[in-house]
Amino acid sequence: MTELAQPATEPTAGVREWAGLAVLMLPLLLIALDNSVLALAAPALSADLGAGATQQLWILDIYALLIAGFLITMGTLGDRIGRRRLLLIGAAAFAVASLAAAYAPTAEALIAARALLGIAGATLMPSTLGLIRTLFPDPVQRSSAIAIWMAAFIVGGALGPLVGGLLLEHFWWGSVFLLGVPVMAVLLLLGPWLLPEARDPDPGRLDLVSVGLSLAAMLPLVYGLKQLAAGGSLPVAVAAIAVGVGAAVAFVRRQHGLRRPLFDLGLVAVPAFGAALLVLLLAQFVMNGTFFLFPQYLQSVLGQSALHAAVWMVPLIGSSLLASLLTPRLARRLGRARLVTTGALVAALGVGLLAAAAATAGFAVLVAGSVLLALGATPIGVVATDLVLGHAPPERAGTAGSLSETSGELGAGLGIALLGSIAAGIYRAGVTGAPPAGLPPQAADTARETVAGAVATAGNLPPALADAVLEPARAAFSSGLAAAWLAGAVVMMTVAVIAATRLERRYEEERS
Repeated sequence: MTELAQPATEPTAGVREWAGLAVLMLPLLLIALDNSVLALAAPALSADLGAGATQQLWILDIYALLIAGFLITMGTLGDRIGRRRLLLIGAAAFAVASLAAAYAPTAEALIAARALLGIAGATLMPSTLGLIRTLFPDPVQRSSAIAIWMAAFIVGGALGPLVGGLLLEHFWWGSVFLLGVPVMAVLLLLGPWLLPEARDPDPGRLDLVSVGLSLAAMLPLVYGLKQLAAGGSLPVAVAAIAVGVGAAVAFVRRQHGLRRPLFDLGLVAVPAFGAALLVLLLAQFVMNGTFFLFPQYLQSVLGQSALHAAVWMVPLIGSSLLASLLTPRLARRLGRARLVTTGALVAALGVGLLAAAAATAGFAVLVAGSVLLALGATPIGVVATDLVLGHAPPERAGTAGSLSETSGELGAGLGIALLGSIAAGIYRAGVTGAPPAGLPPQAADTARETVAGAVATAGNLPPALADAVLEPARAAFSSGLAAAWLAGAVVMMTVAVIAATRLERRYEEERS
């Protein structure tokens, strides 16, 4: 079993190491941008390439699907062949795939390019985290580096719509993919100079069966969660999740019999490591599930335009960025376990306020709740990632980074799927009565499916009939949101209990 790293006096990082962190932020910014800009480009590229509905879905989804599927494999591969080497290989592949996507002549070619982007992207996240572990052996500096790392991801996500909108205003849809080429060129130029190589000195043989089982677990599981979140076929979603869970069980069993497993189960057995992964998963569950529903409420219930809804997301993003940067100082003052416990309680209060706002249509309370959620939940991600890296042996830093990212990805998928399903289920139950007189059957069916469908349907009806459709739809959706967000508050309370009982109490005791 992997042992907990022991406290030691570690060398401190200098200017070169902090410059290396700046280089590592480049792929992170790009991944965050890519997650948000493509949705803007989807209508233009679909029209240009003649993509059907299924092809559009795969263009949007295959990137994130393959990133999630390959994270564990790439994290372990980086430990074996060298994290800097894998990062540079992935950067080169990402640049090539970006060019292929930008100039894709058909929808099928774009799907293939997006698939390659996903596989290349899976090399970047665990490699950057693993290299941060190497660059910053001192726990205090590493905590600050991880906070900056996470802030870069927040900034990238916030800039995505703005950058994408500017590019699409002046260029064709392929320009959103060309962003990857100069960014990766800078990484390829500076990376060999500023980033140290780091690998496991005794990696063992890469078990290809374990690689196959990890893919067989993650790909169907993430696909099934996406189907649930999108309101797709329930039997397909359940079958995919069942296949993923079965493959995961087989994967875990195989790891027990390997000298150097693909997934070191001993890491999870370290109490602080396993607890950190769990609180990270649950925090991402609540954050992503909540903010998946938040813009829908602003637009469909409160009647905000897409632009106004985006503006009201700014306080949330600013609060998250501030909380990320303040986390290292707060952790040193309070201790990381106490900070996570306090953050979870603040986040639970924020989600509770969101539930109250959904029930009463209180706009000010809604914004206050979202800010409290961001302020409370963001430090959990920073601290949990720091604990995962700090409690893993240096030679397994890439694996630790991949587990951190996988936990976050699963939490995000579960949150969107399950909280979204709660809201959707209560909505449909609330609008199952007889439709208003004069409403065509097809329009009634559309209005029953989603609140967005009800809003779109009402836009084509006379005022009186539109109000008859919108009022019960908005009331039902508000009830669904209140229930979903109350569930999120309960999950955050659970995070507080785990942090208070499973994470170390004092910062000095947590030093790795």
